[in-house]
Amino acid sequence: MSVELPEVAWIGLGIMGSPMSENLIRAGYDVTGHTLEQEKTDRLVAAGGTGAGSVAEAVREADVVITMLPASPQVEAVAYGPGGILENARPGTLLIDMSSITPQTSVDLARNAREKGIRVLDAPVSGGEAGAVEAVLSIMVGGERSDFESARPVFQALGKTIVLCGPHGSGQTVKAANQLIVAVNIQACAEAVVFLEKSGVDLAAALDVLGGGLAGSTVLARKKDNFLKRDFAPGFRIDLHHKDMGIVTDAARTVGAALPAGAVVAQLIASLRAQGDGGLDHSALLRSVERLSGQPVRA
Repeated sequence: MSVELPEVAWIGLGIMGSPMSENLIRAGYDVTGHTLEQEKTDRLVAAGGTGAGSVAEAVREADVVITMLPASPQVEAVAYGPGGILENARPGTLLIDMSSITPQTSVDLARNAREKGIRVLDAPVSGGEAGAVEAVLSIMVGGERSDFESARPVFQALGKTIVLCGPHGSGQTVKAANQLIVAVNIQACAEAVVFLEKSGVDLAAALDVLGGGLAGSTVLARKKDNFLKRDFAPGFRIDLHHKDMGIVTDAARTVGAALPAGAVVAQLIASLRAQGDGGLDHSALLRSVERLSGQPVRA
């Protein structure tokens, strides 16, 4: 006997949200989506979903509501107020926030939602646009285990590594650590690229052999072509990584953890953003190293 899948409302159809929602549709879920850009709603409809003109309309009949938004202010904007999720979703609804926001925002959201009878998980992801498209994201979850188990089939349509990390806010804390590691890794790769090029080494060959040894990483594998082609079309924008580095440095200060390498990379990301590169992919950290090295920055 077939199991009836929950109705899903998806709020936020950006670079990550669009392919993720489409993966749910392919997995057999009925998805109603809302976002601010009509062309993105049209894309969801073309993939077999249903468009909604407002957050309230999207969530009213949903069993599961998923948000994938840029930062804490956007999550708070769609969650609270008369037109928001908490005022319009039914009691018992499971709200899964997959945005990357501050841990405290997630804790506050869970507490406020509980008063409305709405369950919450914070479930940020790692893997970038390619991981979203391929449904191989790493999903780090905070919340109650029973809610996590209820959401597991949804997560399995979106990712491959799915872990409950602890209580509310824990997913966001782990995501902050993820962004720290990714930023420092990209910076190290960017420095290696400039070093290799200025030394006259065949860059493609060098990156191939580095990828097969201890220096290999998912970052190097995913971003190698960006470095080689200087293709910085956004998979994950500098603007968003700047926001995430603010989250991790603030959280680290709160708990008394020193981030010496992270602090430097956070400043380099901020500098790149100030130079007008905020809309580029975070692999554009290469451009910062080129400038510092007196090497012409390629378009």
